[in-house]
Amino acid sequence: MISVGIDVSKEKSTVFAADENGEVLMRVCEFEHTEAGMAELIRRLKQLPEEPRVVVENTGYYHWPVVNSLLAADIFVCIVNSIVMSKFAKVQIRPGKTDRLDAMLICRFGLANWSNLVRCCPDEERRTLLRLYSREYSHAVHMVVDQKIHFTSLLDKTMPGIKTLLEDKGGRSKLSDFALEFWHFDRISKQEPEAFAKRYCAWAKKKGYHANESKATAIHTLSQNGIPTLPCTDAVKQLVQEAARVLKRLEESVNTILAQMNELASTFPEYKVVTEMKGVGEHTAARLIAEIGDVRLFHSAKALPAYAGIDAPPYQSGEFESHRRKISKRGNKYLRKVGYEIMSALMSTKPSEDNAVYLFMCRKKAEGKHYLSAYMAGLNKFLHIYYARVLEVLKEPV
Repeated sequence: MISVGIDVSKEKSTVFAADENGEVLMRVCEFEHTEAGMAELIRRLKQLPEEPRVVVENTGYYHWPVVNSLLAADIFVCIVNSIVMSKFAKVQIRPGKTDRLDAMLICRFGLANWSNLVRCCPDEERRTLLRLYSREYSHAVHMVVDQKIHFTSLLDKTMPGIKTLLEDKGGRSKLSDFALEFWHFDRISKQEPEAFAKRYCAWAKKKGYHANESKATAIHTLSQNGIPTLPCTDAVKQLVQEAARVLKRLEESVNTILAQMNELASTFPEYKVVTEMKGVGEHTAARLIAEIGDVRLFHSAKALPAYAGIDAPPYQSGEFESHRRKISKRGNKYLRKVGYEIMSALMSTKPSEDNAVYLFMCRKKAEGKHYLSAYMAGLNKFLHIYYARVLEVLKEPV
């Protein structure tokens, strides 16, 4: 057995190789992330007395130039979760943190877990890209929420109460579009009701909204009764309109990311069976596949809830055993979030078919469990079902 540990950084990789007897076959050396550097690394690995197993810690995306080069050369590569590697490092007698020590640690991990090393799948890079889309989507959604709070705060100062009359529907930014045209109540209240209604209906038709005269009358009445706390000046106009433009741009970015993520997710073999699961829509399916990745890398169905951080580790000492355990939350928070959304959708739709998870949550709530506890219990069951169904689709060995 020859294990090769590679510690990957942004521009270079530190490599160390040894066999099961502890004999050093490749002393610590560095290879640049260039074509020449990767060619030299492959040449050195091919010169080893037997086929090695290369172990790489997951760095997000820095490891992919190395992994892709090795896979192209038909070299066994295993990508290890950083949490798993961190736990392995903590049990070492002499801890330390340098590129050299990390490469040696990763090599020892490979030897200690030789039979459990799983060869990296050819489509793993696409799965990593899908996960990047999922994380970017989550980040963009947070930005939209923050900007929407800022934007509505400004509107409360120029058009208090307008949000109650204009709601965004079907992904359309009606409130933002309205603020770009009518950004202050003074611009509305100084017009005659009929004149404003005519102008409002013309604006609505131009933007593709329903031209509702009664809505225009309600807005005009609100403008006469409302008391803005910011003056109707050019500076305030610029602030409100720019906030509206930023919000619209962010919402467009979210839609673009979502479309690209869905398109990529649809190319994976498990996409169809995942979208057929109750509570899962097109968007949540893409994020679910992105965050879980290849289920064949999990040793059992129980490992999936643990990866999501919704397992409840036992707590027992002597004769004491706790019966009020909490989920660990030591896992993928993005997977927990999309799982929560799916459980919420299940409780809203109340499916009559394929409803084992829904009925399980109902039973937990009937037992007096808090709805969050019921949701997490349901998600645990859902992930077991997901594992079984997707594994059936991906039954070809890794």
